[in-house]
Amino acid sequence: MNAVLYGATGNSGSRILQELISRGHQVTAVARDTSKLPPTVTAKQDDLSNVDTIASIIQGADAVISAYAPPKDNTDALLGVTERQIAAVKKAGNVRLIVVGGAASLEVAPGVTLLASGHLPAQWVAIAASHEKALRMCEASDINWTYFSPAAFFEPGERTGKFRIGTNSLILDSKGDSRISMEDYAIALVDELEKPAHERGRFTIGY
Repeated sequence: MNAVLYGATGNSGSRILQELISRGHQVTAVARDTSKLPPTVTAKQDDLSNVDTIASIIQGADAVISAYAPPKDNTDALLGVTERQIAAVKKAGNVRLIVVGGAASLEVAPGVTLLASGHLPAQWVAIAASHEKALRMCEASDINWTYFSPAAFFEPGERTGKFRIGTNSLILDSKGDSRISMEDYAIALVDELEKPAHERGRFTIGY
């Protein structure tokens, strides 16, 4: 498939990029600094500040994957980026948007999200709230979107290929922990790209 990947040099984005390449997909990798990208992909420079620029980059692609991470001191920058990506997808036509999302909007009890539960460490509240708002923006749009929430602990690790998929509830392991490696997350994201099962919806992952 022909995929455009934003945030291709970031923690999750770089692993998604490698998964796409390993499966033989045609990839346009987009970053602010293209010098960090491998020579095997088409590289584009963009900062997600202009709808027309985004639309021109994603035109003709099957999907655009957003692994954009906002600055820690301005997490709501994610909202402007999401708004522009949705507008660009509408402008470009038949392009699917897959968003690397957050975990805090997942339910930990019926009707209670991790963010609303009060158990989220204070340093994560701002980014969690921004991610939840971005999810609502996707839900309110009329484009073909998919929002992929990781587990609560989402870190570099091993590529095992063994994980569980869910929809709106936080996935816990036998010890009560919610974890996923970025490598296994990348597998599941590209699986979803290849065989869509959650179009116009959200799904999640965990061990």
